[in-house]
Amino acid sequence: MRAMILDAPGRPLRPADVPAPRPGPEQVLIRVHACGVCRTDLHIVDGELTEPVLPLIPGHQIVGTVVETGELVRGFRTGDMVGVPWLGSTCNCCRSCRSGRENLCDDARFTGYQINGGFAEFTVADYRFCFPVPKGYPPLQAAPLLCAGLIGYRSLVMAGDPERLGIYGFGAAAHIVAQVARYQGREIYAFTRPGDLEAQRFARDMGAVWTGDSHESPPQQLDAAIIFAPDGSLVPAALKAIAKGGTVVCGGIHMSDIPSFPYEILWGERVVRSVANLTRRDGEEFLALAPKVPVQTQVRPFPLSAANEALDALRNGTLRGAAVLVVDSEGRN
Repeated sequence: MRAMILDAPGRPLRPADVPAPRPGPEQVLIRVHACGVCRTDLHIVDGELTEPVLPLIPGHQIVGTVVETGELVRGFRTGDMVGVPWLGSTCNCCRSCRSGRENLCDDARFTGYQINGGFAEFTVADYRFCFPVPKGYPPLQAAPLLCAGLIGYRSLVMAGDPERLGIYGFGAAAHIVAQVARYQGREIYAFTRPGDLEAQRFARDMGAVWTGDSHESPPQQLDAAIIFAPDGSLVPAALKAIAKGGTVVCGGIHMSDIPSFPYEILWGERVVRSVANLTRRDGEEFLALAPKVPVQTQVRPFPLSAANEALDALRNGTLRGAAVLVVDSEGRN
């Protein structure tokens, strides 16, 4: 099969022909149709996440068709359309797993990080960590739901019940969570890179009632804020923007250092918290909710061979919505 391979952090992905994987007893073999390109993939390629299993096939927003099942697989059959997320396996026996917090399992393994992912024509995945793709979503539009959507949804839940929600960094996750928040009746205040008028227009198209630069003050205090941009300086900025009792949620897996800030902007029972990974329950809840909104993903397709170009577009901030690799397993693109 064709695949894009990371040999070492800081290097471009390398196109290669490699043997297709075979499914184990609890795995499904998937013909990949589409795979979203996530900022986490960029952190892995750029060496900011330091524990990949190399050489590695990245990609953890996978949508494809089951072509073979292991003998212990239940609930999936050949021909089913499935989605594969970041969380690839857990120990299922530690305190975190037993208390419903499998996203915090110390022995968790992650798709496209410790497990080969979807920047390839085929992949295998533990069936217990796969999801049926909601009806009505073609692979290209479904792929961003598997991480941008899931992490955005978990971040929104962690934000509590805000009437006024700030979103810092208006990319793939933000454009999905904004639709869910608007469906729930919340007001969206979008913060973008300074001077990025196109991103601000995109945020207004997604329902934002106000847009501004990342360190601007909104016209009124917010009840909560979600930070998707990997910029630690946004934490104090968001704290200044929220009212007493509000919550700032850091939705990324990696962020630059948070600068020191005066206690007075935290005082008043304001909360800063991170979101780590996802649980299967998040996936079940969000994928049931998405068609009701309905969430409409804005995507920019790239061929599999252009994975490095997709990563560059994400790195340079030129994307609106989500980058998705389109994998044609029936031919060569």
